[in-house]
Amino acid sequence: MSDIPVAQVLKRGQGAGASETVVLDYDGRFLRRKRLVAESGLAFVVDLEKTTSLDDGDALELGDGRLVAVRAAAEDVLEIRGSLARLAWHIGNRHTPCQICDDHLVIQRDPVIRHMLEHLGADVRETVRPFTPEGGAYGHGRTHSHEHGHTAHAH
Repeated sequence: MSDIPVAQVLKRGQGAGASETVVLDYDGRFLRRKRLVAESGLAFVVDLEKTTSLDDGDALELGDGRLVAVRAAAEDVLEIRGSLARLAWHIGNRHTPCQICDDHLVIQRDPVIRHMLEHLGADVRETVRPFTPEGGAYGHGRTHSHEHGHTAHAH
């Protein structure tokens, strides 16, 4: 028996009633063609026209109509506290994906960025938690290798 194909990606809020769940880390949620396995053991194949960034809360509609909820996996991250606007500017200047919370920032563990942030006076703590960074300013989900469209600036 072959794996079930994904028919379409449903963005957050459109996949109510999902009967299956797949848990993926940040890098794993950026895909075009891949075989995935839901927590129940159900195998399915993603074969999208273009590389797509999935967010926690999105869903995949399978060819047989079943819905698979996408959840962010816990992963090694750094929680950053301090002068958040200044620290966020330095993180963004390095095109590092960043999750923005009310009282702290979260990035993937990176010893070089950690050293820079500590040098800037940040309080940095290692932890393990789901990582759901901000999407790109132009709605593409990822901040690297981005396109802006016709009305924005060119690099």
